[in-house]
Amino acid sequence: MPQRFKGFYEAASAVSVGKRACQEDAVLYDCPLGGDTGLVVVSDGMGGHAAGDVASKIVLTEVFSELKLQSGASAPEEGFRALLTRAAEGADDCIRAYIQDRPESIGMGATLVAVVLHGQQLHWISVGDSVLYLYRNGALHRLNEEHSFGRKMDRLVASGLMDSEAAAEHPDRNCLTSVVGGGGIAQIDCPADPFQLADGDLLVVASDGLEYLSPEEIRTILGDWHAVSSAQIAAQLMRGIEMIDDPEQDNISIVVVKVRLTDTAALRGPKLKSKPPIVPTRPATMVAMKSRAPAGLAGQRRLQCDQG
Repeated sequence: MPQRFKGFYEAASAVSVGKRACQEDAVLYDCPLGGDTGLVVVSDGMGGHAAGDVASKIVLTEVFSELKLQSGASAPEEGFRALLTRAAEGADDCIRAYIQDRPESIGMGATLVAVVLHGQQLHWISVGDSVLYLYRNGALHRLNEEHSFGRKMDRLVASGLMDSEAAAEHPDRNCLTSVVGGGGIAQIDCPADPFQLADGDLLVVASDGLEYLSPEEIRTILGDWHAVSSAQIAAQLMRGIEMIDDPEQDNISIVVVKVRLTDTAALRGPKLKSKPPIVPTRPATMVAMKSRAPAGLAGQRRLQCDQG
C-alpha cells in the first residue's frame, strides 16, 4: 500500500485587468489542505471582447472539470499525461462547437497551462505562451515551453541562422504557433515523466501579462518574499507589475503555490490558549524596475499570423 502524502500545497491567486478594456484571462485552482492532489488551470483568451473572454472560460471550465472528475487520491489508470491531453483536446472540441454555432466568433482561442500536483510529483500541460515557473534555492526556472514565433526566432539566432536585431524587431515575433482554438492543437507541451518536487519549492502559474516583469525581477521578488504566505507573494508580484505602470500592460492572472512535503500536523503547531500577538509584515524589498513596452507588437498577439 503506497504511503499517504503528508505534505500540502498552499495556493493563492492575484488578477488584474491591466491597461486593457476587458479581462480575457481565466484562472481556477483547488489545493485543499489534507488532500493528495492539487489542481491549477490558467487560460488567456484572444479574439477581442465577447470572444477572448469566452474562449478562456470554455478552456478553463472544460479542463478543470475533467481534471477534477478524474484525479483523486490515486493516479488515473490512463496516467496523468493522457488525462491532461484528453482534457485539452476536449476543450478544443468545445470551442469548435461554439464557433460553429456563432460564426462571428471565428478567430477566438486561448492559451492553457494546467497543473496537477500529486504527492511529490508535478504534471502539466501547456499550449501557447502562458508561463509555469519554478523557484528553488534562489534560482528561477521556466518549466514549460513557449509556443511563439519569437521563441523559434531565438533558436535561429542561437544557431547563427538569423540576425538578433531582425529577430527582436520582427512584426510576427509575438504571434503564437499553437492555441486552443477549435482547429486542432498544433503543439502541446506535456512531458511524459513527472517533475519531482522538493520541500519549499515555489510554483508560479500565470498568463503572459506577468512577463512585463523580467525573469530577474521575478526571481528577486520571489527571493525576498519566499518565506511569507503564497497570498503575500502573489500580491508582491502584482505590486511589481503595477510599479512599472506600462501603458500597454496586458491582463494579469497569477497563481502561486508553495510546496510543503512535511507533516501538516507538525506545521499547524500546538493549540494556543490565547490569540498570538499580531506581527507586522516586513516591508518589501523591491528590485528597481524600468518602465518598458514588450518587444514586437507592444504585447499584442494575433491568433493565426500565417494566414493572409
